[in-house]
Amino acid sequence: MKQVVQNYKSGELTLLDVPVPACKPGGVIVRTAFSLISTGTEMMKVSEASKSLLGKAKARPDQVAKVMQSVATNGLSATYRKVTNKLDSYTPLGYSLCGVVTEVGAGIDDVAVGDLVACAGNEHALHAELNWVPKNLYARVPDGVDARHAAFGTVGSIAMQGVRRGEPQLGDVALVIGLGLIGQLVVQLLVASGVRVVGVDPDPGRCELAERLGALVCAHPGSGVVDAAVGELTGGHGVDQVYLAAGGPSNDPVELAAKLARDRGTVVDIGKCSLNLPWNAYYEKELDVRFSRSYGPGRYDPSYELEGRDYPIGYVRWTERRNLECFLDLAARGRVDVEPLISHVAGFTEAEETYRRLDEGELKAVAVLFRYEHDDAVAPQPVVRIPVAVTDPLAPPATVRRRGGPLRLGFVGAGNYASSMLLPHLTEREDAQLHHVVTTSALSAANARRKFGFAAASTDLDDVLADEDVDAVFVVTRHSSHAELTARALKAGKAVFVEKPLALTEDELRLVLDAIAESGNDRLQVGFNRRFAPLLRQAKAEFGTRVGPASLRYLVNAGRLEQSSWYTQADAEGTRFAGEGGHFVDTVSWLLDADPTSVFATATPGQDDLQILLRYPDGSTAALTYATSGAPGFPKETLDLLADRKVLRLDDFVKAGVYAKKRWLSSRLPKGRDKGQRAELDAFLTAVATGGPMPVPVDSLVATTLATLAVQTSLNAGTPVRLERSARTPATNGTPAPNGSPA
Repeated sequence: MKQVVQNYKSGELTLLDVPVPACKPGGVIVRTAFSLISTGTEMMKVSEASKSLLGKAKARPDQVAKVMQSVATNGLSATYRKVTNKLDSYTPLGYSLCGVVTEVGAGIDDVAVGDLVACAGNEHALHAELNWVPKNLYARVPDGVDARHAAFGTVGSIAMQGVRRGEPQLGDVALVIGLGLIGQLVVQLLVASGVRVVGVDPDPGRCELAERLGALVCAHPGSGVVDAAVGELTGGHGVDQVYLAAGGPSNDPVELAAKLARDRGTVVDIGKCSLNLPWNAYYEKELDVRFSRSYGPGRYDPSYELEGRDYPIGYVRWTERRNLECFLDLAARGRVDVEPLISHVAGFTEAEETYRRLDEGELKAVAVLFRYEHDDAVAPQPVVRIPVAVTDPLAPPATVRRRGGPLRLGFVGAGNYASSMLLPHLTEREDAQLHHVVTTSALSAANARRKFGFAAASTDLDDVLADEDVDAVFVVTRHSSHAELTARALKAGKAVFVEKPLALTEDELRLVLDAIAESGNDRLQVGFNRRFAPLLRQAKAEFGTRVGPASLRYLVNAGRLEQSSWYTQADAEGTRFAGEGGHFVDTVSWLLDADPTSVFATATPGQDDLQILLRYPDGSTAALTYATSGAPGFPKETLDLLADRKVLRLDDFVKAGVYAKKRWLSSRLPKGRDKGQRAELDAFLTAVATGGPMPVPVDSLVATTLATLAVQTSLNAGTPVRLERSARTPATNGTPAPNGSPA
């Protein structure tokens, strides 16, 4: 790809071919549509680079001081090599752009591929065809905002932070010194805040532009017009705030600020001008001099900019990103207008010539944009390969229970779900004994033992895994521990029932498959209970054998979670859909008697509501809506399956019907909502007791898990994800069917 770079030693500015940036976690890849040249900051840097070494030293005395310190510490020779090496390197230009998200990194859920975003940062919003931008340095562009205007987001944030530092109030009078790009934006933001604005600039064209954009009076600083206007507007008291948006070595701006500010007024430095403050003038008025640091709080903080750690809004109301979002919102509502500021739009390939014209004064401009032309070739579709569970032929066979009497069960975890949906069913059974419970808390273990009659309780997992009397282990812990605990239990020779999800990542899934291969034990069931629901099973039977492809719609009205719920801890416990989405994918696959071949997902902002399209080998499709924005009074799960001129309808596991030549409707007096937990436990315990096939083949559990994980992959890539099964190896689990039903 192409990027604008400059050699600070020679002054050479060129379009350089550089590698495409990788999409790292915590950020997105943005394909630039427009990037903005900062005619102040950037052109100052370009001008400095063309100076001699002595000229550079005069322009940057701060850097000279660092060099002298290095000489004292490291010696002249080492310092010379260090300085010349740094000078003789390409440096990037640019820090404000708008573009389209083309790839989303891990941990990002607030934008999707195809979204238009404004980006900031002199390391991340460069004049380049592609940029990797971390989370806190981009913002979604509101509908209706032109991409050219959104490219002003960063400079708009700089102006906004300056205005915030001045703390203007309704009815104030403010003076803006310097009516370049930043100054023009400051004028508009102050006017939008109900402030009366006076401007100063030696360029009459810029003064006229500022007046068109809302300033009351603008003039040359030496004309006397501004002095008269300030006196009239303030009753001779002086302005409430002065905003220094000028640059250069002259001390005139700070002297004018002292002259026209009121007693105890505020002076805010936004630009880079001389600040040799006249002591008497500032002392006598007790002026409050403030600096405005770039785009706002978060700037220069790596934990904020690179690691994505936001500041709590209760402590820091306006951060870099919130300023960026606010500016875009003002643009969307017409409170700021950047169109009159655009002096020139150049093609990106004309970058070298554009900078030359600006540097030599041939191109007079307030703002210049680069326009990017891209080859919109379609990126290859991501592929997820579904491994087939295999066992090592040399591994010892899985232990088959030969002891008579009740099955002895071990539980790892005894939280709300286990206590309300699993353990009550098991305490009623004569063929099962609650033998051992393990929890992280001693008190929780004691409570579980007291409530459900476990024979033993502890806080050490090895106590259960080493107990030869335990026939099966139930893993009912937080999502992030499922894969590891399942793998350990399988290696210990136990039959395992693990609540969904089986794994949160492909690496975690591989951990489980490796345990199966190593131990020869594939006695595994995942808590996908809906396929066992009596009402749904009856409806499927009434529908009959399907001949043609089906269309299926599944609406999950998931509802909002309390902020305190551990389900919201996506960094540690995975996304909410990764945690429970397997339920719905498994249900669809069981109804269609196959595993999906592709997954495509899209989402609303924040990924609160998901739309997922699953495709199946026979051409069937399933549209799964997983939404949190619905009304809590609406049923949680509704499902329609259409095929062969028939329709199967399920209403939240309470009512069901099949509409065909012969209609079938479930009882009008529902027996209660049964989602299949009891039947699922029956099937699992029967398989453990008899040594027969597990209710669902491991290969199907793997396919469902990977299809669930592929939803996030699709959201990140913005394209469908193909699911391809690996070559068949010796069948496991005693069941060859890809999506078998319980016996």
